[in-house]
Amino acid sequence: MPNVVNIAQKFALFDELWSPRIAGELNDSYVKLAKIKGEFVWHHHENEDELFLVIKGRLLIQLRDQDLWLEEGEFLIIPRGVEHRPVAEEEVHILLLEPKSTQHTGNVVDEDLTQTEHKWV
Repeated sequence: MPNVVNIAQKFALFDELWSPRIAGELNDSYVKLAKIKGEFVWHHHENEDELFLVIKGRLLIQLRDQDLWLEEGEFLIIPRGVEHRPVAEEEVHILLLEPKSTQHTGNVVDEDLTQTEHKWV
């Protein structure tokens, strides 16, 4: 059955940074919520596009040839194969829409950031 999801309530259930939580499934994709602050690793996803929607705060997505700023309520789709790095000067809340096969840090394994276990919220 369909369930109404309150995004603010879901964000209140966790505090960890750079640790996306699954809030729903759509076909072969996950709807993930994440709190981020600081710099992530440069990476790309070989086979998957990735959607970033800013729920709270201001997010910088660095590409090798440009910087893209996202404000609250804005989203950006990073096409597969495009190297990128999310950066958040202050804590930012984002919603990610990505295929279930998407690896957290893409083509890079970082012992501090890479997650292999998917947690639900």
